[in-house]
Amino acid sequence: MKPVRRAAHYAIRTYQLTLSALVGRQCRHMPSCSEFTDEAIQTHGFWPGGWMGLARICRCQPWGTAGYDPVPETPPETAGPLTPWRYGRWRGPLACEAVEQTSPKA
Repeated sequence: MKPVRRAAHYAIRTYQLTLSALVGRQCRHMPSCSEFTDEAIQTHGFWPGGWMGLARICRCQPWGTAGYDPVPETPPETAGPLTPWRYGRWRGPLACEAVEQTSPKA
């Protein structure tokens, strides 16, 4: 594990064991926002994974989404180091809802 990813993992883990317990574990998404961010950073690197996590945290608000929302297997093709905001899905249906809507009816 690279040093930056390791540091991010330990920072997220520290949050999970301390502040998260004080705030309350009431995340409406599965996996939780901290688990999502940690997995995104470990899978895609600190820069893209961090932006994916930030977008997820922004979606987790009173009028935001809820439900199963996994880390994408690949980053969006339109995203890059100079356009980091494109790594995250800032709004819209969850990944599982988008698949259900496009799947053929039996």
